[in-house]
Amino acid sequence: MNDNDDYRYIFPFEKLEVWRLAIDLADFILGLLESFPPNRHLRLVGQIEAAVTGIPQNTAEGKGRQYKKEFIQFLYIARGSLYEVLTLTVIFRRRNLFKKKDAEKIWNDAEVIDRKLLGLIKSLKRRS
Repeated sequence: MNDNDDYRYIFPFEKLEVWRLAIDLADFILGLLESFPPNRHLRLVGQIEAAVTGIPQNTAEGKGRQYKKEFIQFLYIARGSLYEVLTLTVIFRRRNLFKKKDAEKIWNDAEVIDRKLLGLIKSLKRRS
């Protein structure tokens, strides 16, 4: 959405910092993938695209669920997708498809997202 759309409705998931950070990570990684040579490791590229977009998608979907228990489950799924992204980042780095600085940024951003996901999960469990 455009930042100048102050008049539009804000969905509950948009208020979650972890969702916004996950969107930023997805945007960054998708940008890196655009520079890949065509037809190179297509299955792995598709896998990391699915995993990195799965983080904010599952966070948003969980926020839309009726029960906290469901939200928590979707946050765990998002966390699993995050770990999948990290594993693929290691593989892409070893194959010299990601530069060292880009892989380090992914790792650092993922650490923040992981901590936020865990914090949100713990907070929801305390309130149950």
